[in-house]
Amino acid sequence: MVATGRDVRWRGVRGVRWRRVASQMGRSVAVWAVSTLTLLVLAGILPDFRLRSADGDSATDIAVKAAFGAGAFGVLSAVVWPLLVRLLLLVPALVLGTLVFFLNGALLLLALRLDPGERGTAAPETAVVVAAVMSAVASATGAALAVRDDDAYRRRLYRLSDRRRRSGPPCPSSPGTVFLQLDGVGHDVLLDAVGKGLMPTVARRLGIGDGARATHRLTPWRTDWSSQTGASQLGILHGSNHDVPAFRWYEKDTREVVVCNRPTSAAELQRRAVGYAGHGGLLAVDGASRGNLFSGGAGQQALVLSIAARRRSRENRSRAGYFAYFSDPANAVRTALSFVAEVGREIGQSTRARLGKQRPRVSRGGLYPLVRAFATVVERDVVVAAVTGDMLAGRTAVYADLVAYDEVAHHSGPASRDARKVLERLDRSLALIENVAEHAPRPYRIVVLSDHGQSPGETFRSRYGLTLGDLVRAGCGLPVPRRAERTRSGAEARAAVRAALRIPVEESGERHRPTRRSEPIVLASGNLGLVSFPDVSHRMSKEEIDARHPALLPTLANHPGIGFLLVRSEEHGGVVLGAYGAEIPLADLDDNPGPLAPFGPGAADAVRRTHSFPHTADIMVNSFHDPADGEVLAFEEQIGSHGGLGGEQGKPFLLSPLGFSPPVDEGEELVGAEHVHRVLRRWMRESDGPQVPLESSGERAA
Repeated sequence: MVATGRDVRWRGVRGVRWRRVASQMGRSVAVWAVSTLTLLVLAGILPDFRLRSADGDSATDIAVKAAFGAGAFGVLSAVVWPLLVRLLLLVPALVLGTLVFFLNGALLLLALRLDPGERGTAAPETAVVVAAVMSAVASATGAALAVRDDDAYRRRLYRLSDRRRRSGPPCPSSPGTVFLQLDGVGHDVLLDAVGKGLMPTVARRLGIGDGARATHRLTPWRTDWSSQTGASQLGILHGSNHDVPAFRWYEKDTREVVVCNRPTSAAELQRRAVGYAGHGGLLAVDGASRGNLFSGGAGQQALVLSIAARRRSRENRSRAGYFAYFSDPANAVRTALSFVAEVGREIGQSTRARLGKQRPRVSRGGLYPLVRAFATVVERDVVVAAVTGDMLAGRTAVYADLVAYDEVAHHSGPASRDARKVLERLDRSLALIENVAEHAPRPYRIVVLSDHGQSPGETFRSRYGLTLGDLVRAGCGLPVPRRAERTRSGAEARAAVRAALRIPVEESGERHRPTRRSEPIVLASGNLGLVSFPDVSHRMSKEEIDARHPALLPTLANHPGIGFLLVRSEEHGGVVLGAYGAEIPLADLDDNPGPLAPFGPGAADAVRRTHSFPHTADIMVNSFHDPADGEVLAFEEQIGSHGGLGGEQGKPFLLSPLGFSPPVDEGEELVGAEHVHRVLRRWMRESDGPQVPLESSGERAA
């Protein structure tokens, strides 16, 4: 007899159920065994707690007594404890916290009395201690055994959110939307991972695989010149990233360095974006923001940087953050064990790269293993739990950022084995959220996107022996470190300065030191550099820079590690400078891209847009880019970088349900984070939910 497809599916379902039952039974037996052993150890340590009669018992009797007591205590905790908690819900929290210990001790005493032999005794105060230790050990053991079990993890997340869902208002029937940002994952990296079988959840959505039917479409989009999370996420969530030239930059009017991942800066950037766009943000109506730099106007916020600088209040307090997650001991143990494993994994991987003399390579010592483990484990687990809670609570819109891949790719490389392993784990997180959506009180449409990609390449310093700051100082005739002086680039820069100032010979032991009006501020955002002169209140022009430092611009433009410069021109408004004296006005770039040619289509528009920003630096420096292999040279110590033009960093992706309208018409290109914001807002409107206005006067002005 031939089995039908339905029979095969039913057998598969039954097989999965039996495996789950067997797994649960195995964990229960293991927890019972560990609890029994813990009871025996405590009986040997604590003088007021014993498991044998005064006349003495055999080892077998004592073991049976311990097993019975541990089992009875476990059953009573599972059955009686929830009832006691419900009865004590009206008790103040502080009083309830104290009662927990005494009630737990009472359950242990009751468990010991249930044995017909009545050999076990314990003083009341000792019973409290024993019960607390037993509960902690049982919880830790169960969590450790289920650390890789996503089904068990999902059930715990259900319990974490169940009370909030029951106590909340009824959910509307219209679909909600979940936006999951895979930080730093480029379009081509995603396709490569899918092709290698590393991301089966994404492959299934794209209809890749036997019998799979596509449910989503994959669309690449192009970032602005500043291809980094600050600019992209601000534009996506708030509809404007105007005047965000880089990840960090110097503002002459306030005399401060703005850094996108600094809480005070993030709060100020969000305030400006709201003013430019004219509305609160993508998540302004019944939204939740999780793990982001900016809030998007959400009422529910957890792990959001822009509110970290503010005093917490009822308006911005959220229970779905660290406290809510780690209040469950099982979650805490799962994440702690994974954290330790990730630290060990990073130490092993970095040691292997160092012993194998892998190139390119950057330092991965110090606190980095802990930073990586936090980004890839703690942040991931807390954000996934928060998103799960939002879905089970029926919220209309959720936007969450998972930063794991971006952190690892910076130090290991975008296409490294380390980064591919992170993609596998992120795919499991997507599968978990997808499964939870099936149990949510309203339907959900899940959109997966990235804010930028990453481009590989060694660092500017490792290739040339000096930093961009060293090169700028040398071009200005300022002292540089001896290591930079000995490099070819440093020597050439000093020679250029002497030639520009008509100094034919450098006297032995004597260096020319020009009059210093101010030292330049040199900042880096991936392979994008920014040079500012703080003593000049306005953005300096090319003519002013040449008058002050005649060798600086030629030194930078002719350096082999630099692709092009952007400066303001009194004659042309703005010009792009390149090697061999190339000087192209911004208005002529479409006909003659000059040094922008290797950076592909759209580079001219991105440069022109940044030139219009009020806080663009005096000199904008973009590194060399090799279009053959997609490499750039980072001005930071990163072998996977983003922040400027060149390579995969400027090509993120948008994975959207087929039920939504296409992001752009056929033949058109999705360009810029602000355009992505308008697409996401349109999709939310298609879900019949109350959304922000389509366009506002402030947005039109921006």
